[in-house]
Amino acid sequence: MKLKRMSVQWNLFLYFTLFVASMLVLLWLFQTVFLDSFYKSIKIHRIKSSAESIAKNIDNPDLQDLVARISEQNDLNIKVTDEAGRALYSADNLPESILRRMPPIEFMRLRKLAEEKGGTVLERFRLDKPGNRDQGSNFIGRVPPPDRKISEIVIHVRLLSAKNGSQRVILLNSMISPVNATVDTLRVQLICITIIMLVLAFFIALLLSRKIAGPIVRINRSARNLANGNPDIVFDGDGYREISELNDTLTYAAKELSKTEKLRRELIANVSHDLRTPLTMITGYAEAMCDLPGENTVENVQIIIEEAKHLTELVNDMLDYSKLQSGTQELNITEFNLTDSIRSILDRYSAMIRPEGYHITFRPDRDVSVRADEMRISQVIYNLMNNAVVYTGPDRKVSVVQTEYRGFVRIEVRDTGDGIPEDQLKNIWDRYYKLDKMHSRVQGTGLGLSIVKSILTLHGARFGVQSRVGEGSTFWFELNTCGIR
Repeated sequence: MKLKRMSVQWNLFLYFTLFVASMLVLLWLFQTVFLDSFYKSIKIHRIKSSAESIAKNIDNPDLQDLVARISEQNDLNIKVTDEAGRALYSADNLPESILRRMPPIEFMRLRKLAEEKGGTVLERFRLDKPGNRDQGSNFIGRVPPPDRKISEIVIHVRLLSAKNGSQRVILLNSMISPVNATVDTLRVQLICITIIMLVLAFFIALLLSRKIAGPIVRINRSARNLANGNPDIVFDGDGYREISELNDTLTYAAKELSKTEKLRRELIANVSHDLRTPLTMITGYAEAMCDLPGENTVENVQIIIEEAKHLTELVNDMLDYSKLQSGTQELNITEFNLTDSIRSILDRYSAMIRPEGYHITFRPDRDVSVRADEMRISQVIYNLMNNAVVYTGPDRKVSVVQTEYRGFVRIEVRDTGDGIPEDQLKNIWDRYYKLDKMHSRVQGTGLGLSIVKSILTLHGARFGVQSRVGEGSTFWFELNTCGIR
């Protein structure tokens, strides 16, 4: 059995603890192990930087003041001489100055070495102090070992020329002392800091992991309830912005799933009713024709045919919507006369519903051709007409208007019904949605407008609905007369 992966809470706890431990290790390295190297590098950089400042002001009449200031601030012995070694400016800030007792031969050697190396040279000397040698182990008690860190003497020499053409020699001397005492002090401080930081890190990591992981755990628990078939679950995770956004998203998803589940149940009820009615009639009339003499009439056969057609339409609606939603439906794009196509559809549709007292008018401004799938656009017209006929008012009037503007053709299907409440306009394109389930003329699966939406979306067409309660509704769509957008 595979071990489960570590939870978010303990992952956060582990990562934060590792981060704090890494910071402490770096702090130990930089403050103890590498401190001596950093100290020496900084000291040498100061010596070279001081020599550069003096060189830039070599002809300044107040150079002595600058030399004294640099010497005091950086613990340096400084001497500026001519080429023969005669002191022009100097400042001593160290108790032991090599420059003060430097013999002429040593000065000449350093000057010559600087000339060979391009005008500047830096030399370091080890200073072996008395007491650094191991005197044996004849001391009593706990005593420190011999000091193996030896002080260094640094001498920096720089050659340059003054404005009058004479050569100037800048000599700087400093001592780099061991940092044993400093390291020991820092080590004690770091031990205390490490203990404090580890304790704080433990509690802060625990607090953060619970604060971040807690809402996720609650959201996960709610998600399991949702997966177990409870679509009415409410996600109550809170905390940081991302977690709150995830909580809102999942809550919205749960509401949509709840709505879909409700629509699914309504679909089953609708399909069961809509399919049962034609099937019952087909079976009933067929049995009557078989069992009863004289029932094998043209009227009974026509009823069976009409109910079979109705049944086919219901099944085709569901199949078409399934294909459109799955993306397997391909468009057969051709150029055709949209106005003639609508006129032909309405002629057939009017002939079918005229006996029931419906009156359909079509007002085109002129004939317009488009590039689209003629069969699918015809399906859009049929579905919009079915919807208008079902919901139109007592006058049973439906009008279709075609207008062209700026390279677009707009088709409007208007009814004179009760209209659609504003809060329901956004839902009418949803699958299986029916505005008025108690309407006496509402039939079908509720997929008509969803099929319209899918077909028009495939064509890249704009579409919509305008409606006011008590004033009827206008469903419209637009196609590009020059081709599909």
